[in-house]
Amino acid sequence: MARRAGQAHLHQAKVRKSDEFYTQLDDIARELMHYQQHFRNQVVLCNCDDFAQSNFARYFIDHFDELGLKRLICSYYHAAGQGRAACYEQGHITNITLQGDGDFLSAEGRALLAQADIVVTNPPFSLFRAYLNQLLEYHKKFLVIANINAITYKEVFALIARQQVWLGVNMGRGISGFIVPEHYELYGRETRVNELGQRIVASNNCLWLTNLDHQQRHAWLPLKQRYYGHEELYPRYDNCDAINVNRTADIPSDYYGLMGVPITFLHKFNPEQFELVRFRKGDDGRDLKVAGKATYFRILIRHRAASA
Repeated sequence: MARRAGQAHLHQAKVRKSDEFYTQLDDIARELMHYQQHFRNQVVLCNCDDFAQSNFARYFIDHFDELGLKRLICSYYHAAGQGRAACYEQGHITNITLQGDGDFLSAEGRALLAQADIVVTNPPFSLFRAYLNQLLEYHKKFLVIANINAITYKEVFALIARQQVWLGVNMGRGISGFIVPEHYELYGRETRVNELGQRIVASNNCLWLTNLDHQQRHAWLPLKQRYYGHEELYPRYDNCDAINVNRTADIPSDYYGLMGVPITFLHKFNPEQFELVRFRKGDDGRDLKVAGKATYFRILIRHRAASA
């Protein structure tokens, strides 16, 4: 049993090493500006963050009085030894002694979570399901970065459909890139070293996920296309009485049946304008198909006026 636990710990350490993507301060500020009304007199936890190095910590310290924060807590996982944690309040930093490695899933990590009102961080993508489940278990408000693929998880889609979770303001190129450590290979065209000597990778496949309300999720999506007279642009699915829409911008204003739209539609989803009906599957329980070919991650939606 001890050997299995040790192997599991080593595997987790290896996985976390590949998750070392650190958020840039400008990207944090660009997103947080939309939620300032939520933070007054709140305890903020950044539980994947080294207090001395994290840009999340830096942002909240710099804006502590402006936001009216009550307290900031940061904790950080350390595979090789003792984790680190610290508290910032009234201009003073207090180190928190941890006995374990600082894992957010540990008893110590849970104890810190229990103290928080809002959690804001960039959690390890490989552990995202466990991370999100814990936030929901503790009924916490949160604003976290996730890979776009996270919204293809059926459990995440279910939360979005129930309006318990939604996308933040910035997504894709709205998150300009992540700082990576020296051991990380810089690959692809959109890599650079900034003026501070930090190595930046622009993934363009990330988003913010939250349950903090923001103005954009109530914005009405302008619809400039029409279905009738252009039916050939909207083929029907083989296994569902619905039309396929290839781009969010092509959603027709005059069609009130079911429509299959790309997963990225969720970034523009206004629950007052549209209803989320189903994710990915046709009436036969299989992936939606057009002319025998499966489409990539479609969401079935319809105008709210049709379901009123």
